Amino acid sequence: MSHQRKKSLLVGINYTGTQHTLQGCHQDIENIAEFLSYHGYSKDQRCRVVLADTPDIDYDFPFYPTGHNILAAMDWLVSEPNCTLFFHYSGHGGQIRDVDGNRSTGLDDSIVPVDYEQRGQISSTLLHEHLVTRMAPGCTLFIVMDCCHSGSAIELPYVYRSDSEGNVNLLDNLKAGARLVGEAHNLIQGGFSFDKLGEAQHLFAGATSFFRGLRHMGEQEEEGLEGGEFAGQYGSERKMVTMFSGCRDDQTSADAKIAGESTGAMSWAFLETMRREENPTYVQALQMTRRLLDQSNYTQIPQLSCGVEMDLDNTRLLF
Repeated sequence: MSHQRKKSLLVGINYTGTQHTLQGCHQDIENIAEFLSYHGYSKDQRCRVVLADTPDIDYDFPFYPTGHNILAAMDWLVSEPNCTLFFHYSGHGGQIRDVDGNRSTGLDDSIVPVDYEQRGQISSTLLHEHLVTRMAPGCTLFIVMDCCHSGSAIELPYVYRSDSEGNVNLLDNLKAGARLVGEAHNLIQGGFSFDKLGEAQHLFAGATSFFRGLRHMGEQEEEGLEGGEFAGQYGSERKMVTMFSGCRDDQTSADAKIAGESTGAMSWAFLETMRREENPTYVQALQMTRRLLDQSNYTQIPQLSCGVEMDLDNTRLLF
């Protein structure tokens, strides 16, 4: 994969100035950016897009993490064939009403853009459309989701969890669904206020045009979704997408302070795992991430999700 072009999208939202402020999300994307540079990802704007709610960025700026900007940047990330892709999200996660009926509990996992009070959350259904269904042929996508209720945030069919003894088990992601616990799910009610399929056919004014302008020579044109539904999303798409999430669907993910630095617990554990074991298998990475969180007294349980069945014991992380 080393000969392929590498593209990355990093989203970090601290919700500065709101009652839901986080502390470590901007630092998370700085740490991830440094890690990606070490692994051959270019800092050039045509290869790396960073969205963050920093004070010096105007609300209407394409790199401000509104819902439209996040989705447009995702479309940019996955639009070119034969690329190695990396997506990192650090911010609030939530749960909202299931919009397509594939959750037994009637709830979708979601991420929370900075304009959530006006537009709501981005559901796992939309995340799957923009990151998986739309992903161009020949690509691999590696995702780190550091947020609450993130176990099924991309709706991938194969989900693995390590127990406290290091045993890795395959979960039934199709039936497990998501359950509301604690108070974190009350962060927002309702989802994006436009039709979930209708939005896939129109351009996001300003932001989409901007991200289209970052396209590499030879990048294919964006196409709408066929048939109005992404048929057979669970398994039949067979997209090479893997995701490490910070917790189960029914858990929260800690905004931590480690060695004097504000950071997401999952982002820290993932990067610490990569520091200690530079080229781990998927099983080793999942086990070590769980061990580090346990040793630091975090109760959240990280999960690994995959778009295809894999030999996790013998396959090294692809990014």
